[in-house]
Amino acid sequence: MTAVQRTRLPRRPAAVRLRLEPRLTAPRWLSPALTIGALVVALVISGAILAAVGADPLRVYAHIVVSSFGDIGVLSDTLVKATPLILAGLACALAFRMRLWNIGAEGQLLFGAWAASAVVLAPVVPAGAPAPITLGAMLVAGFLGGAFWGLIPGVLRTRFGVNEIIATLMLNSIAFAWIQFWVFGPWTEGGFQMSAKFPPEAFLPRLADLAGAVPAFRGLTVHGGFIIALVAVAITWFIVHRSAWGYEIRLTGDNPRAARYAGIRISRNMLLVFAVSGGLAGIAGMSEVAGVVHRLQDNFSPGYGYTAIIVAYLAKFHPLRVVPVAILFGGLLLAGREIQPSGVPAMIQGTILFCLIASEVFLRYRVAVVRRSPSASTSPSAAKTEA
Repeated sequence: MTAVQRTRLPRRPAAVRLRLEPRLTAPRWLSPALTIGALVVALVISGAILAAVGADPLRVYAHIVVSSFGDIGVLSDTLVKATPLILAGLACALAFRMRLWNIGAEGQLLFGAWAASAVVLAPVVPAGAPAPITLGAMLVAGFLGGAFWGLIPGVLRTRFGVNEIIATLMLNSIAFAWIQFWVFGPWTEGGFQMSAKFPPEAFLPRLADLAGAVPAFRGLTVHGGFIIALVAVAITWFIVHRSAWGYEIRLTGDNPRAARYAGIRISRNMLLVFAVSGGLAGIAGMSEVAGVVHRLQDNFSPGYGYTAIIVAYLAKFHPLRVVPVAILFGGLLLAGREIQPSGVPAMIQGTILFCLIASEVFLRYRVAVVRRSPSASTSPSAAKTEA
């Protein structure tokens, strides 16, 4: 029997293939376009998941809009939810702008809330002190408490090279345990997981308090923390975009080698950024205990510090953009109380964050379409176009 030898033909290379190439510069329109595109893709993916479990995605999204922005009453509640997100989102945006991945806004918020509560519960300010003095002391204490909690990962990073993502995540759990110790122990009210109610002078004023003079304010829950948040936005924007220190922050984030060559003290700036970032998150905690719950209690935060990470990313680390993004996510949190299953808002948030991070690939790289000529097997030459 004659052995038949099979001749294998050489594989023809693909006529077209895609390749990622680093971008030297990115057009200004690309970043906002990718952000909008990532948001649309996230909503489509979330809608597909909702449809797979038997829900109507369009009805769910419509319900979220109506429940959060349908009238002045629910808009007021949305702004209450947005207040800590603005402050914690600023905290994350400031740190991220310097490429410091502060994932600890939740823990800094909790520790700031504890420090602000100590002003009343320790007490630091005597009972019966005027409201401006009490609230002013709580504001300062909240900032200092959050700044202290933010300095810890800053010191670990600058002195010992500890990764700030791991350090801040671990400190979140420690801060939560710290709150539990106080609300179940020294400050507990009747053994429940909450402290005694604050005196009225420790309440941030609400619009509803002015209903006697302005009847239209009746039932509106927006409190003074929202004004504090807007002031913090203006100050942070000025620092980042109009001050010499802000220039150092931006230069260090964009090009650490150039910053070091320019003589910028990077370690010092890291510590300052961690402190200010933590302080902003601490003020978010103060606004919650003084403006909403009026006491320190277990689980008063539904994860504002973690949602703030998405807010900062969607705002592209710009302080002014944090406000509208935080309001949108405040509406999502508010509507989440009525959506079943209750994990739907968290699923949407997670999908948005995933799509945002994925979109960063196209901001740093461009897609090159490589077309091979018919003689590609014998000649290395190929036509290339960019997409």
